[in-house]
Parts: sequence; structure tokens; C-alpha cells
Amino acid sequence: MEAAGALVLYVMAAQLCAVFSQPALPLVINTWPFRTATQAAWNVLASGRSALDAVEKGCTQCEIDQCDGSVGYGGSPDEAGETTLDAMIMNGSTMKVGAVASLRRIKNAIGVARAVMEHTKHTFLVGESASLFAESMGFVCEDLTTNRSLSIYSKWLDQHCQPNFRTNVTPDPTKSCGPYKPLKGFKNDKPPSLQKAVDVHSHDTIGMIAVDKQGNVATGTSTNGASHKIPGRVGDSPIIGAGSYADSSVGGAAATGDGDTMMRFLPSYQAVENMRMGADPTAACQKAIARIQKHVPVFFGAIVCANYTGSYGAACAKAPGFSQFHYTVFKPGLSQPLEEVVDCL
Repeated sequence: MEAAGALVLYVMAAQLCAVFSQPALPLVINTWPFRTATQAAWNVLASGRSALDAVEKGCTQCEIDQCDGSVGYGGSPDEAGETTLDAMIMNGSTMKVGAVASLRRIKNAIGVARAVMEHTKHTFLVGESASLFAESMGFVCEDLTTNRSLSIYSKWLDQHCQPNFRTNVTPDPTKSCGPYKPLKGFKNDKPPSLQKAVDVHSHDTIGMIAVDKQGNVATGTSTNGASHKIPGRVGDSPIIGAGSYADSSVGGAAATGDGDTMMRFLPSYQAVENMRMGADPTAACQKAIARIQKHVPVFFGAIVCANYTGSYGAACAKAPGFSQFHYTVFKPGLSQPLEEVVDCL
């Protein structure tokens, strides 16, 4: 009996050792439960390809899947009913970045962002000119409008263009579609407030971090922006240091949420710098969120972080209707993407 008991203990110890001896790399982590994107990125890393390839593939999958309607074609129509795309990709080993914003007629925004990085000396292209560049690089010109986006737009018009992003204009933007003119004599001295429960699907972005077996870090984002945005609006997703940031000597971070607020604080860059100063990934994310909350106590936002050794974490800001943040991870020892959740601060 004693021998049998000892054997059981030995087997249990061996199993625990196997769990804890699992290598932490490679690693994929991304915002939201976008599992097919995580899987696509992991498949790239598992085949021995680069972290940069993994990020592009993962975000491309989300563009194809139209993740939550907030990524890729056919979602988030602007005030004119058009869907436009924003994306960025960053190589943490070379510190090179490619980004696009207000991209029209091209479905693969993250692919165009990488083309900017690899086929130009620029970093960021926007609008119609970005679309023309994409076409010259061989990307297919396609209509980004779908029956779903047309339905969203039609319903919005029927609701007197509610909600919208206009303020301090006439006629009253809470009751009318416009056209609008500046409201004279107003005093803009009130802090912004979040009056209604957050519709997370109107602000989703896929933000992804990939770390390969050698510890090389890459990050990227892709989104179709905020629903009913003013044409030409660009949020945080394609902004370097806001949407994501990577430095292979430290790690990477990617953000999602209210881009018009978050881009002012460069939270992804801040989180990476927090890790550089010694914070673990969870604490680094938390500190970046807390920094924003000092100025904007109530906002919708979340960050995922990972260091070059494969440790990772996340944090989010509590807002009406948003108290937990779900994100997805793939790491050694898993057979499929793992959805994790964190309580908001």
C-alpha cells in the first residue's frame, strides 16, 4: 500500500513538473474573445514563422470574420453610411511601423499597413491616398458596404441620427441630423461624461501581441472605428503607442475602447515603459489605465500586455455596463485558444 501511495505521489509530482516546465513561448494574446484570430496567429508561430507574420495573419483573420462587426468590412458606418478601416503593425525588433487610417475600398487593412512598413520609407498613410497606394501594391478594390451596414445606417437615420459625436453645434445634435454649424457663445468648461451604458461593440478593436520562441515581439491592431463617426475621424487603433506598441527588449501592449479618450494618453506605450521600469505585465496594464482615470475618471477602455519572456496580463477601466474584460491567449500546453477575464478597476 505504501509503495502504491508513493507511486501515486510520484506521478502527481511529475505531472505538476510537466505543467510548470512548459515553455512560456511562443505566445499570442489579443483583446476580446476573437478565438479564430488567436488560432490563426498561433498557427503561424507554431510553424516557425515570425511574430510579425503571426500578428498580420491574426488580424487579417478578424478582418475576414468581421469580428463583432467592429473589425473589417461591413461594420461601423460613418455619418455618410460608409465603412472605412484603420490598422497598424509594429515590429518590436526593428521598431519599424506601418499604419493606415480612413482606408476606403480595401478589406485587408493590416496587410496594407505592413505594405506601408515594408515598401515605403513612411510610417502612416491615410484616406483616399492610402487606398490608391494599396491598389498599386496589388490589393483588390472592393465595396466595404454590406446589407448589414446599410441597415445600421438606415436605422440610425430613422432615429434622428442618434447617437452621434457632435457637440456645441446647432441645430441640437441630440434631436437632429443637421447639417450643423458651430454654436456661438458656448463655454466648453465641463469635463466629458459617460452618461449611458457602454456599447462595447461600437468600440471594439482587435489588438494583438505575438512573441516568438526567440522573444521577438510584434503588435498590431485593426478596426472599422466607432459607429456613426464623423467622416474622417481616426481613433487610437492606428496611432503608434496608443493602439499598440512593441519593443522586443521589453514586451508589447495593445489597447481597445474609447479611442478618442485613450489616444490622448498613449496607453500602450505607457504600459511597455512600465514594464521597462520593472512592472509585471498585469501591473503595467493597471498603471496605464489608472493614469487615464486620473484625468477621465469614467471611460471605457482595456489593455493587454506581455513581456518578451511570455508573461502576460490585462486591465480595464470600469464603466457603466462594462465591469469585466475578456481577452484570448494561446501559449504552450494549450490545445486551443484560452479565453481569460479580468475585473475592471
